[in-house]
Amino acid sequence: MSDPKDFSASMESDFRKTPVRVAFVTRRTSPAVKFRDEDYVMTFPETLIRAAVAVQVLVVFLVWLALLWNAPLEQLADPMHTPNPAKAPWYFLGLQELLHYFPPVVAGVLVPGLVVTALVVIPYFNINIEADGIFSKDRRRRLAICWSVIPALLVFLIAFDVYVAVPATLLIAALLFVAQRTPADAPKGFRSWLASKPLSFWIMTWFLMELMVLTGVGTFFRGPGWSWVLPWRG
Repeated sequence: MSDPKDFSASMESDFRKTPVRVAFVTRRTSPAVKFRDEDYVMTFPETLIRAAVAVQVLVVFLVWLALLWNAPLEQLADPMHTPNPAKAPWYFLGLQELLHYFPPVVAGVLVPGLVVTALVVIPYFNINIEADGIFSKDRRRRLAICWSVIPALLVFLIAFDVYVAVPATLLIAALLFVAQRTPADAPKGFRSWLASKPLSFWIMTWFLMELMVLTGVGTFFRGPGWSWVLPWRG
C-alpha cells in the first residue's frame, strides 16, 4: 500500500447480503475495550427469586407478630354509642390532625391534592439531577431563598396554631444552618454529609418528619373532643 493510513476492503456493494467487516489494528492502537466489571448483574431469574424470598420472609414475620400479639380491635360497633374521639386508622391520623387546624377543604382536598400532584409532576422536571449539595452552587441566591421561606413557613404555622409542626421545622432550619456553615474542604463526617445533600433531600426529610409528628400526636395525644391529653396519665 502506498498510503498506510488509507485502508479499504470490500467484497460486495450490498452490505445487507454480505455483512463483512474488516478491522485493521496498527502498532500505535490497542484493540482493548474499556469496561467496568460489576459485582452483581441483576438478571431475570435471580431478581425474581430474591423478590419472592423477601416477600416470604416478610409474610412469615407478620404471621409471627400476629401470633404473639392480638390486633388492637375495639368492641363491636354500636350505633347508640359513638366513641369519643372517633379516630381514623393510624395511617390517616396525620390527615385527621390537619383537619383540627385547617378547614376541611384545605386539609382534606387541597393539601392531599397538592402532594399527589407534586409526586406525579416533579419526576418530569430536571431538578438538581447531579444531586449536588444545596449550597454548592448559587450560594447567595439559595441562602436568600432558604432564609426567607423558613421564617414565612414558621409564621404560617403559628398563625394557624399548628405548634406541633414548629419543632420539626426548626430542626430542619438548624441542620440547614450547619450545612451552609460547613466549608467545601471539610473532612468527612456528619457536617460534610449534610452539606452534600441536595434540595430534594431536605424537602422530603421535612415532609416525613411532619408526617410522623402529626401521626404521633393524633395517635397518642388526642382525647375526647380531640382535646390535648397526655397518654401517660391514663
